[in-house]
Amino acid sequence: MDQNYMKTRKIFPLVMSMAIPMVLSMLVNALYNIVDSFFIAKISEDAMTALSLVFPLQNFAAAVSIGFGVGANAVTAFFLGEENQKNADGAASLSILLSIVHSLILTVVLLIVTAPFLQSFTDSREILDHGIQYGRIVFGCLFIGQISLVYEKLFQATGCVRISMISMIVGCVTNILLDPIMIFGLGPCPAMGIKGAAIATVLGQAATLACYLFARARGILRLRLSLAGGWQCRRLAGRLYSIGIPAILNQALPSLLITALNSILAAFSQTDVLILGVYYKLQTFIYLTANGIVQGIRPLVAYNYGAGILGRVRGIFRTAFCAALSVMAVGTVLCLWIPRDLIGMFSSNEDTVRAGASALRIISAGFMVSAISVVVCGTLEGLGFGMLSFVISLLRYVLVILPAAWILSQAAGAAGVWHGFWIAELVTAFVSAMLYRFVMRRISGDG
Repeated sequence: MDQNYMKTRKIFPLVMSMAIPMVLSMLVNALYNIVDSFFIAKISEDAMTALSLVFPLQNFAAAVSIGFGVGANAVTAFFLGEENQKNADGAASLSILLSIVHSLILTVVLLIVTAPFLQSFTDSREILDHGIQYGRIVFGCLFIGQISLVYEKLFQATGCVRISMISMIVGCVTNILLDPIMIFGLGPCPAMGIKGAAIATVLGQAATLACYLFARARGILRLRLSLAGGWQCRRLAGRLYSIGIPAILNQALPSLLITALNSILAAFSQTDVLILGVYYKLQTFIYLTANGIVQGIRPLVAYNYGAGILGRVRGIFRTAFCAALSVMAVGTVLCLWIPRDLIGMFSSNEDTVRAGASALRIISAGFMVSAISVVVCGTLEGLGFGMLSFVISLLRYVLVILPAAWILSQAAGAAGVWHGFWIAELVTAFVSAMLYRFVMRRISGDG
């Protein structure tokens, strides 16, 4: 495959051609998350609360696969930029092999910890039953989603973003269609409640993986993959993990944040825990769109860095930042304009809707400024500076927001937690801008 277009095509159309398919697939994925939660909320508010409590474990599992996939994506694209097909094939094959190992370990660990993890947040028998039923199915079939996510990153690394888009859309649509059938029982399918939601999730992931495997079989991936070849190139593991581990931590930090904030909010009411869970479902729609832009530019940054064209790297960054800023502006307007309608999709309780609307208005104050840290993180990963990207995420999800949320909650209750979000985004954006400037000066030899 001739991939010279990644270093010769005009930057704006190039970024859009890579980002728009990923944005569309992320939007569909976000829609799936919202629709999934919408149907589960129809079971009961306890079922929705259970899903909110299981979410950090799900997010952690996804973090391992997505984060390691980021390493596979950046390293593979870098070697392609260097026109080193052998190392590109080896890095991609090794990433598949290591992902199989990761998924097996995670399955065992998560099945063991699900029940005690849930018990640390609630003593409601019904919430526990819902959470354990959902977790056993989703975590028991973790392998499917883990391998699918790595294939997603490999297709993106070779510029085949449309395959990623189509595969993700097929999986999401499958899940959305199966949700009401399996949850409430339609036609010959019995009503399975939250178990049905979990099964629909797994089948959606299987549909996505099937699309990737079909595209690979047709030769669209244009990478020669084999487990034996991956083992032979195990020397590249260090390079994969040097980017992958910080990226895994980046992805896992939101789980730590949600778990910590759940602990703070549980002292006030279960309603506040529910509101946090609903917020993360809604913000997924916004941030996954911005992350779709980042996913589109990451292989472009790595490819052009490998080819030694730093001017294009800067241009790609500026274009992605403007696009992400626009997405965040739309999210801010929606949260200020129709917050009650957004919360009302997940709860009919008037007190929950009122409190949730107030929370959205406060949190959305940090959306636009967060575009800086989101795009800088992706750019640094593409350049191979995974640890600096992790530092940004650590500030955003732990070092600033948690102390701010706890301190402010002592004075203002749950509202103090919501104010912690925009404070963290403001501080992190400033640090992100400084780190981006430092890295670009370093790799260009100016500092």
